[in-house]
Amino acid sequence: MSSENRHTALLVLEGHIIDSLMLPSIMDMVMDEGGNFTVEELRVGQHKTDTSFCRIQVAASTPERLDRIVRKARELGAAAAEDHPVETAEIPADGVYPEGFYSSSNLATLVLLPGGKWVTVEKQEMDCAIAVDAVAGRAWCLPFSQARRGMKVVVGHGGIRLLPLERSRQVEIFGFMSSEVSIEKPKKLLIQQIAVEMRQIKAEKGRILVVGGPAVIHTGSARYLSRLIELGYVQVLFAGNALATHDVEGALLGTSLGVNLESGLPIESGHEHHMRAINRVRAAGSIRALVESGEITTGVMKSCIDNDIPFVLGGSVRDDGPLPEVITDVIQAQEAMRKQIPGVRMCLMLSTMLHSIATGNMLPASVRTVCVDMNPAVVTKLADRGSWQSIGLVTDVESFLRELVAFLE
Repeated sequence: MSSENRHTALLVLEGHIIDSLMLPSIMDMVMDEGGNFTVEELRVGQHKTDTSFCRIQVAASTPERLDRIVRKARELGAAAAEDHPVETAEIPADGVYPEGFYSSSNLATLVLLPGGKWVTVEKQEMDCAIAVDAVAGRAWCLPFSQARRGMKVVVGHGGIRLLPLERSRQVEIFGFMSSEVSIEKPKKLLIQQIAVEMRQIKAEKGRILVVGGPAVIHTGSARYLSRLIELGYVQVLFAGNALATHDVEGALLGTSLGVNLESGLPIESGHEHHMRAINRVRAAGSIRALVESGEITTGVMKSCIDNDIPFVLGGSVRDDGPLPEVITDVIQAQEAMRKQIPGVRMCLMLSTMLHSIATGNMLPASVRTVCVDMNPAVVTKLADRGSWQSIGLVTDVESFLRELVAFLE
């Protein structure tokens, strides 16, 4: 070690540090930040299920540079060899975090409480503060909308450990396609292995979340999404006003955005159809009321209602109507979505950029995430969220759902 790098810190890495790329990522980061490192101990697991251990000393020329290296190493999953309990500060006003608050990631996180007890952070979500109740021995992610004056949240980076994701052992498709997205990937193989993972989650009573955009209806894919619901492969649906509106339009009038779903031809005055569908629902009082009246006999929303599948319809400023079930307050919509996240093990994001991004921000990194969109930029943005849990398919949603249902049946 050169004499100029005299400020040092000892870090510990535990878990699947090879598979998750935590160890090489930290080494690269240290060098990128102008520091250097010495591996003091490395024990590599001998079998797939074995964990590994590394003790590594990092060094930098200034305390500020060392602090930056240690902070970034913590964000990548390292821990200080001798850690101290987290520091906390009170929230000064409702909806305002204290200065220096720790901003959470989507990775499973542990915090060290006074008394030396490590606890798992509950309700893991990115871009939140971490609230702490030392008396109850709890910590949880706290979004701005839930922050209340006097609550204590973590400040700084001490006493925090992030657990890196493990590579999928059963379905390796989640292991080799993370941020790499291409229209040339073998889609049939990908979809088949997604189906395998869905079968496993269903068998283990896990929950699968679908986030759908109106293209699901426009492309004639509603029948396939309905079939997934009927087969028990969907436990919750997130969407906006558009998917539900055009789904009802299709059920009542046989069109989506005024285009006949069977022939693909535009219908005279078809641009009015979605407004007439909205009006029928509003006159009935709700989508459920229209379904129960017998006026709606097909469609995604009917399948949800018939099979007791909860759905959250989040509104936007451009919505027509909207439908009675649409939540127009975005904070309320976020809270409704958060209530449905626990137990979700896979999320299918189908041709909806904004709802997919919103949902992705709420999901722990452990949730398998599949993004399907014709726009490569959307798929890449969402697949980049995590190391092993995300795959992206640049393809038509109708062909994806058709193939998926075929494999699952």
